[in-house]
Amino acid sequence: MGMDLNAIKSRLSAMNDTGQRKERVDPEKVFWRPTQGKHQIRIVPSAYDPNYPFKELFFHYGVGKYPMLALSNFGEQDPIVDFVQELRKTSDKDNWSLSGKLNPKLRVFAPVIVRGEEDKGVRLWGFGKNIYKELLALAEDEDIGDYTDVTNGFDLIVEQTPGNPYPQTSVRIKPKMSELSSDNTQVESWLKEQPSPLESYTKYDYDFIKKQLATWLDPESAQEEESSSVQSAAPSPTPPKNNFTTEKAAPAKNSTVSQFDQMFGDTTNDLPF
Repeated sequence: MGMDLNAIKSRLSAMNDTGQRKERVDPEKVFWRPTQGKHQIRIVPSAYDPNYPFKELFFHYGVGKYPMLALSNFGEQDPIVDFVQELRKTSDKDNWSLSGKLNPKLRVFAPVIVRGEEDKGVRLWGFGKNIYKELLALAEDEDIGDYTDVTNGFDLIVEQTPGNPYPQTSVRIKPKMSELSSDNTQVESWLKEQPSPLESYTKYDYDFIKKQLATWLDPESAQEEESSSVQSAAPSPTPPKNNFTTEKAAPAKNSTVSQFDQMFGDTTNDLPF
């Protein structure tokens, strides 16, 4: 009796399935991240929305191995967002605390040219709410206004200093008005050739994100399922047991795991293996 090739193909397909819609981008070519010290940059008008250079995106942090784009960015239903809403329907303090941790976090992106690195073209600078507020306040200042103006705009000084536990980043305006570039051809290129914030991250599908949430809530059961799948090359003649129960979960997550069960049902059968 030989190997079940259909089972092997199915297993290989499942292992290769990451819920991705496209290949990963090269982060060095797409993103700019400030390092310790001072940097002079210019925020340029967005090729995707000339009237507003900032793109707000929401991410799931800590649930999967890497941050995941919330499907709500695309106007689609998202399992973690749905679960957060369910948690907040209860009066349980732990549920509300967990909902705060699971709620998608804001990250804002702006297209920038880094002075001294103009040859690298437009890249995306990602930052949080505090920097975002500072940049909006600068634009609101009547003495500054539209600092992205390609003819009469302003460069910015971004300074990063050591912090505990994370580095601190500050932003200030260069007091002298300047043009983006004296080369009109280069300016036209920068205004057209820009990475898209929304397309620079992998879009995971609903089922993949749901599986990440299930694993995060009950990692022990997820490991058992993985081990069971590896040990059995041939399909089981009986339906797999749903190990995703409150008894298996950590005590602090019992109520939330129970709610996950009620909301999504038997998650084991949703797994692709």
